[in-house]
Amino acid sequence: MSWGVFDSGVGGLTVVRALRARLPEAHLTYLGDTARVPYGIRSVATVRRYAAEAAEFFRRRRVEGLIVACNTVSAVALDVVESGFPGPVLDVVRPGVAAALEATRRGRIGVIGTPATIRSDAYGAGLRAARDGLVVVSRACPLFVPLAEEGWTDGDVPRLAAERYLAPLIEAGVDTVVLGCTHYPLLRGVIGRVMGPEVTLVDSAEAVAAVAEQRSAALERAGRGEPDRCFVTDAGGAFAEVAGRFLGAPIERLEEVALGT
Repeated sequence: MSWGVFDSGVGGLTVVRALRARLPEAHLTYLGDTARVPYGIRSVATVRRYAAEAAEFFRRRRVEGLIVACNTVSAVALDVVESGFPGPVLDVVRPGVAAALEATRRGRIGVIGTPATIRSDAYGAGLRAARDGLVVVSRACPLFVPLAEEGWTDGDVPRLAAERYLAPLIEAGVDTVVLGCTHYPLLRGVIGRVMGPEVTLVDSAEAVAAVAEQRSAALERAGRGEPDRCFVTDAGGAFAEVAGRFLGAPIERLEEVALGT
């Protein structure tokens, strides 16, 4: 089965990495809207327009399924993608919520993400709607994104940031933490050490890859799709180097594309 993966920048490559591990035979097409990142500072109307353009891009490429790896789009524009794309559409929020509900032992769940994701309360609302009596503690961790992109995933700087950000979750006694941003798996080690070994970390990238694996088993069609490709709307700067960190392997070829034209 062929899957498209869409994000506003590089973070969604952690989803591609998880998909490659679970679905080595799948054809994957990635689109990062790097010319207009970050989406979190845009108006809802603008994000919805960007989402419609991305859905059209993947519709034209005839991928069979689409994964929205952008938490902002998942929170405010998922319906736009679903209406503009003919195949199954997955997002990172719902699988992350389901995985957290399965993992929690005491019903105390922490959610960390970008300020836009935390403001949207997409994870918190999903968790509370699924089970009464849950304690959900949400915390924005804005410095985690540049740390991940710079490759500062260990040492004093990320540790001190994690200790400051995660203190309310520790004080609340959460037993599960949702990594509600696709950048955050790169900081999983330091987050895990700060939270302690008794706390389960839920990687939303891994969670959505597991759902995609199940869907692929049900919808598999031989001979569809094309070799893996990586599209961006701006290939300038150090994108290839940063992307390699998220993917866990060098990016062999970047293809630049314009959306909305």
